[in-house]
Amino acid sequence: MPNVSHLECSLCATRFEPNQIHNLCSCGGTLYVRYDLPAIKATWTRNSLRSARPDLWRYLPILPPQQPESIVSLGEGMTPLIRARRLGGTIGAQQLWVKDEGLNPTASFKARGMTTAITMARELGIRKIAIPSAGNAASAAAAYAAAAGMEAHIFMPADVPQANYIESKTLGAIVTLVDGLISDCARIVAERKDREGWFDMSTLKEPYRVEGKKTMGYEVAEQFDWELPDAIFYPTGGGVGMIGMWKAFDEMEQLGWISSKRPKMIAVQAAGCQPIVQAFEQSASRAEFWQNASTLAAGLRVPKPLGDALILNIIRASKGTAIAISDEEILDGGRELASLEGIFAAPEGAACVTAARKLIANQFLEPTDRIVLYNTGSGLKYLDAYSPRK
Repeated sequence: MPNVSHLECSLCATRFEPNQIHNLCSCGGTLYVRYDLPAIKATWTRNSLRSARPDLWRYLPILPPQQPESIVSLGEGMTPLIRARRLGGTIGAQQLWVKDEGLNPTASFKARGMTTAITMARELGIRKIAIPSAGNAASAAAAYAAAAGMEAHIFMPADVPQANYIESKTLGAIVTLVDGLISDCARIVAERKDREGWFDMSTLKEPYRVEGKKTMGYEVAEQFDWELPDAIFYPTGGGVGMIGMWKAFDEMEQLGWISSKRPKMIAVQAAGCQPIVQAFEQSASRAEFWQNASTLAAGLRVPKPLGDALILNIIRASKGTAIAISDEEILDGGRELASLEGIFAAPEGAACVTAARKLIANQFLEPTDRIVLYNTGSGLKYLDAYSPRK
């Protein structure tokens, strides 16, 4: 890998050789891809992006594949950053923006992680992947595996949104519905992967999905002309997007592209599944497993994120916070965003609307702050959740 120097455990800093198949460190930590940033800085500038391709692969020098022909792309990334003036007026935010990830392939931000993960799987000779998913990661895994000619084995809770199930099946994946939560799906993958010859592509259990997700950080910086916003609201289930963006900010500072200023990173969870919020409020370094997790925002129903320590560190380092929103408030926020701005957000993204209103009202944020809400998927995948109440 020309620009990749090594892989590094995010918890214990153990180094691993690149261009080899890896999952977790022996300590249980997620592996980060590390780049030769001084060498990249000498040859790659912000100005070069003016002629770059209009998707996330415009940032190829800080992405992991060694061979460009390995890339499996469906046109992901460079999603719009939309000024939300009318919504801002109702919640008291003078500079409110929505980064609309629902316009990615398979209609969610999960496409970002899967383009890089499947690309590296192809480059490393992997032929079969397996993944537990609450919905949108399944769709993306199925799509990119199909594009790469790989076999995809997907395990989803039985009550997953129907759109994700139909999409994954149509894309040719082998789908198993599980009577339980995503944690139960993950257990099945872990139990069977060695026997079946599957590569485990679970959230943060391989190094490359975070690399695709980090491009959300590069894009928001580029779209704001290299000055980061004051606050970022991020729907936090597994939290890989937040982890990836924080990594991106560090890389960009080392490249000399941005200053040391960082946004307040705000984790938004559902009231029925809020392990990060609880851990943050208790000043804990890790989250406890959230019992009886329940929310209509399927992507937020993650009882214990693998990256909990990383997420909590980011929130605290950025002077951010964590907030939980009820399902009723989530749907109200989604309808408000849709009717005022024409953006039909997934419930996960919709949760950020109410979260922003609350944090402006309690003066955690100033009305003049530049605020970005991340909508991580399209509301079209959650028609059952949004259907008129009987």
